[in-house]
Amino acid sequence: MKKDLAKVRNIGISAHIDSGKTTLTERILFYTKRIHAIHEVKGKDGVGATMDSMELERERGITIASAATYCEWNGHEINIIDTPGHVDFTIEVERSLRVLDGAILVLCSVGGVQSQSITVDQQMKRYRVPCMAFINKCDRSGANPKRVVEQLRSKLGHNAVLLQAPIGLESNFAGVIDLIEMRAVYFDGPHGEELRHEDIPDGLLAEVLRLREELIDQASLYSDALTEAILAEKEITPDLIVAGLRNGVLKRRITPVLMGSAYKNKGVQKLLDAVTSLLPCPADVENTALKLDENEAPIILKSTPSEPVVALAFKLEDGPFGQLTYIRVYQGTIAKGTTIVNVRSGRKIKVGRLARMHADQMEDIDAISAGYIGALFGVECASGDTFVSPGLNLAMTSMYVPAPVISLAVVPKDNKAQINMSKALSRFTKEDPTFKCHVDRETNETIIAGMGELHLDVYVERMRREYGAEVATGNPRVAYRETITQRADFNYIHKKQTGGAGQYGRIAGYIEPTSEGDFIFENEIVGGAIPTQYIPACEKGFRQSLEKGPKFEFPITGIKVVINDGAYHAVDSSDMAFQAAARGAFREAYQRARPVVHEPIMKVVVEAPTEFQGPVMALLNQRRGMIVGAQDEGRMCFVEAQVPLAEMFGFSTVLRSATQGKGQFTMEFSLYRQVPNSIAEKIAEEAAARKRNAA
Repeated sequence: MKKDLAKVRNIGISAHIDSGKTTLTERILFYTKRIHAIHEVKGKDGVGATMDSMELERERGITIASAATYCEWNGHEINIIDTPGHVDFTIEVERSLRVLDGAILVLCSVGGVQSQSITVDQQMKRYRVPCMAFINKCDRSGANPKRVVEQLRSKLGHNAVLLQAPIGLESNFAGVIDLIEMRAVYFDGPHGEELRHEDIPDGLLAEVLRLREELIDQASLYSDALTEAILAEKEITPDLIVAGLRNGVLKRRITPVLMGSAYKNKGVQKLLDAVTSLLPCPADVENTALKLDENEAPIILKSTPSEPVVALAFKLEDGPFGQLTYIRVYQGTIAKGTTIVNVRSGRKIKVGRLARMHADQMEDIDAISAGYIGALFGVECASGDTFVSPGLNLAMTSMYVPAPVISLAVVPKDNKAQINMSKALSRFTKEDPTFKCHVDRETNETIIAGMGELHLDVYVERMRREYGAEVATGNPRVAYRETITQRADFNYIHKKQTGGAGQYGRIAGYIEPTSEGDFIFENEIVGGAIPTQYIPACEKGFRQSLEKGPKFEFPITGIKVVINDGAYHAVDSSDMAFQAAARGAFREAYQRARPVVHEPIMKVVVEAPTEFQGPVMALLNQRRGMIVGAQDEGRMCFVEAQVPLAEMFGFSTVLRSATQGKGQFTMEFSLYRQVPNSIAEKIAEEAAARKRNAA
């Protein structure tokens, strides 16, 4: 059966927490006949939404891992990825957008553009993903789609164009007016599955005509045929408008806005129509790979099944049947029995079982061709690996992975828990590039690091449930950094005399602060004071010194080392001697360069009812927070602040009690900033205590 790529859509659904992404996906699956009963995210039936297949997701009513599924609508195949909203699981959104062709940005008609909507929008920009907006929850009290459209324009800089107008709002929300077809659409039946088209109510006609005029104006900028029809005063057909809109969407110049209420089953079918008519198919999107033989020169891939294979592994999952690797095929066809090569490791792989995913269920298939998303079984690889046909040496650009900001010590209760914990950690670190794990060399504790409290909390809980590993957790530790504030010179001689050849090396130069990176090394030696073959050893010695500062024991960043003089001995000098000399020189100069500690500062946005604005600001100020801005929107106020991560532990509990359970917050890493002296002294005391305990 020949597949028509023009009828394929790879889309993601992303948004701020609690905007209704998973509920919307559940309705899409119901209307496309993929599921036969609707389950709610926090449903009383104990089943939970289809896409939240993890027990933990169903309990907490949040999405943790992005889930892939596919469905069919009007002869189009739609691959959908439902992504988490919490910033702790931002990598799930990042890797989904990396492989998708289009996206639906879901916005709450009451909350509007919230902090996580801004983060998701930046991710879409990073991968140039065309998107449309769906204003959800139009049935809630305080619903105001007009304000949300204004925010789309002002906060996100989108050219938002309304394709629909609401018929009533809040509890009176009855349906939508289609501005392209100029018909009122109502959603009847127990689950809104029957669409009823009527004439536009008289009271709304003037406003609807004005909005349609705006829509045609915007669409005409991207369609000559539509512009000619307007100038010749011919009839403007829906097809002409759609063609213009589609061009604008593909160029990311227009963001079509639709509305409805997924929970009340209104507006979802019209959204599916818009996905098939406006969002790009795989052939509309230009995908490039890098030629590794030719200095990473870009090459444009062709979405044709007959070309050599290029595919990207974007997500790994350890399922009950072994490792499952989600892949997006950009070029060619991966079929059962064919051989592909993992570009990173150079290992050849014979393709065994291929599957198409529907949340946690799967369907075996014979081949995955260009433009499709599927899964491979039992393939040893890492997230972000490229697979190609033998003989090709291309790599897809990998994803942006943010650095972890918080760490936690985990201690297994007994030997059995130790074995299960190491199994769990090796799986989690493979699946999630933002989750890191290492053993502290001094305390011998296992340290896990991630994007936030919730992130680590979920992984510790999964260790207990999925692996039966009983672990206790130590205090969360913040990823502090050290740096210097002034220039300091060094002139250090490393001399060691034992029987036989000794060790000798002298290094002179200076260290100074730099804002251009973590570490810069410059060699200004002339006249061979240090022979060229020992220069890399000097650099290595300085790099080793950066791992742990002598005073606070945190990693050191933002340092420039310049060496300009030195001396060597014909017999006693060696790589080892110069490495030791570099370490000694660094220690000597570092203390004189006035070292300071930097801490991660988080961008925190608190959302609470307006009457709690004062207490919320007071809470943030108590936590050394710097208020950046506050605004009232309807009955809610949003307070944005920059707060040190060290002060944010347990904040959710305090916030709930201060706002009668109505406040919620999101936080994401913003920047590193110097720690005040009083706090630095406390940190130094803790570091000294750790040293004593280790000894």
